[in-house]
Amino acid sequence: MTNIYQIYLISDSTGETLDRIFLALKAQFKNIEYKVHPYSFTRTENQTLKILEDAKKKNNSIILYTIVDNNLAKFLANHSEDKGIPCFGILGNLILSFSKLLNQKASHEPSGQHVMNEEYYERIEALQFTMNHDDGNLVNEIDKSDIILLGVSRTSKTPTSIYLANKGFKTSNIPLVNEKSLPQILKNNPKIRCVVGLNTEAERLVDIRKNRMSSLKDTNNKKYTNIKEIQKEIDDAKKTFKKYGWPSIDVTRKSVEETAASIIKIYEIYSQK
Repeated sequence: MTNIYQIYLISDSTGETLDRIFLALKAQFKNIEYKVHPYSFTRTENQTLKILEDAKKKNNSIILYTIVDNNLAKFLANHSEDKGIPCFGILGNLILSFSKLLNQKASHEPSGQHVMNEEYYERIEALQFTMNHDDGNLVNEIDKSDIILLGVSRTSKTPTSIYLANKGFKTSNIPLVNEKSLPQILKNNPKIRCVVGLNTEAERLVDIRKNRMSSLKDTNNKKYTNIKEIQKEIDDAKKTFKKYGWPSIDVTRKSVEETAASIIKIYEIYSQK
């Protein structure tokens, strides 16, 4: 019988860092069953004791934590050891090593990465801009964008735009029906901003569009899911990208994160010109 591991993720902040670290960690081990118990904003000894009491009641409990307060981190580690629960601090040794390397003390301030500084407000502004310029909206303002994404329907333009906005890039995305659908401002000045085309394989796009139509209970738009029509859309889009000298990315087997990373590299090259 397979053991189910009870994974306790304890953070003194939102827990996003710990979530990502655990995702990377579990990817290294196959055929394991686990249940995650997330605890965010854990900043008192009473909070940690309640979590430990729950963990002690279960079999195969494991604790991972990101707590920057040294005293609370030691409290959690010591009491976990007393209860026989494996407990691993994710940031402790790393912070200590960086402190020695940089020859300065760490602030040990919870949620330090979420301080509302200038960078934070720039990201919020980028998100607002990107939401307002989604799916071809406000094309008369695209010259204010950092990045402009073009692509046929269902090539992940919106999620990629939102991801880029979270990185601080003001992003406009425009559906490409054909060359005539391009905003005149782009035709007149193709290099006005960093423009990137997104494309994908026709077979993959058929599946995505059929699922989309099914969720909308739309069975009438046959052209939208026709393989020949889709292939023509993709071929025309590639010709348009080539005509105007815009780099393009095939998103067929890429995650949003991978696509965004490629776009950022293109943006950096564009910015250096």
